[in-house]
Amino acid sequence: MIISKANQNVILSTLQSVAGIVERRNTMPILGNVFINKTGPVLQLTTSDLEVQIRTSAELGGDDGNFSTTVGARKLIDVLKTLPSDQTVTLESGPDKIILKAGKSRFSLATLPSDDFPLVQESANFGPEFQVPEKTLKKLLHQVSFAMAVQDIRYYLNGILLVAEGKKLAIVATDGHRLAYACAELEIEMPKQEVILPRKTVLELQRLLGDGDGSLSIQFASNQARFNFRGLEFVSKLVEGKFPDYNRVIPKNHHHHIHIGRTALLASLQRAAIMTSEKFKGVRLNLEANLLKVATSNSEQEEAADEIEIDYSGNDIEIGFNVTYLIDVLNNMDQEMVKVTLLDGNSSALITLPDSEDFKYVVMPMRI
Repeated sequence: MIISKANQNVILSTLQSVAGIVERRNTMPILGNVFINKTGPVLQLTTSDLEVQIRTSAELGGDDGNFSTTVGARKLIDVLKTLPSDQTVTLESGPDKIILKAGKSRFSLATLPSDDFPLVQESANFGPEFQVPEKTLKKLLHQVSFAMAVQDIRYYLNGILLVAEGKKLAIVATDGHRLAYACAELEIEMPKQEVILPRKTVLELQRLLGDGDGSLSIQFASNQARFNFRGLEFVSKLVEGKFPDYNRVIPKNHHHHIHIGRTALLASLQRAAIMTSEKFKGVRLNLEANLLKVATSNSEQEEAADEIEIDYSGNDIEIGFNVTYLIDVLNNMDQEMVKVTLLDGNSSALITLPDSEDFKYVVMPMRI
């Protein structure tokens, strides 16, 4: 049976849309496969890692009829990538094999039975569906995802908090040393919900979401989230646990404010970071009248010092930070000016956008 017959670029892009969650090494070999299910002219591709499942459907030619199997996703993608984009690729079913033909090339790929593929058991109790502009969610995730924890023992930090209420959608990430918050006003009312999306889900959504004007539909169950956009159905487990109260972390009474060019501050911090080491990433900021000094040193007695002229007339403040935490946030912003708010040398710093409450970044100080 001819499973599909289409241009290389069409088959490859369809396969790549679901293959991001597939690991090359798995405790269960079949999790390295893509589940291919053909019903009439429609070909359905599904991947899973037991916690996240992605499915898409497309008409990619071939014979009408019913057929299902699983084949190694990465190997199939690697083969397709070596072929010319305008070449017609045919996938045929064989005994325990899929035969790929393109021009004078022929590949025989081993398969595993589709009945053994562990599909995610989708919840029967998803809540109401609501629509969010695709580019809005992509932007919010981009603004905060860098602050997620990585393999933290506090598992609820290894992801992002998504809060929907009324017309406001907010996203929060923290690793315990810094916190990023971003929000957007939508045109529709949303049911009040708070869920924690796992790190892998966040990264995969960032990869798949586009900048177009389309929308995605979102539904939550007690332990799952479901996203539908551009023909993709994305189902993910939610992280159980209590996310920190981000409202208590965001400072309210800091009264020393500076407005500073993002590019100039970023360049100064990047220069200072050259003199830091893997073990110690500390940078010292000195705030004086109309001047911000950036300095660091290392165990080899090397030093870096920089000065940036600013409009400031408050108290002198000396404070230390992990320079990576400051560089991360500035790299993920695209505004010309940023606002830095401080209380003293021992309290957290708040970085925001001038005249906007839509983004807030809190970073804890460190002793230098």
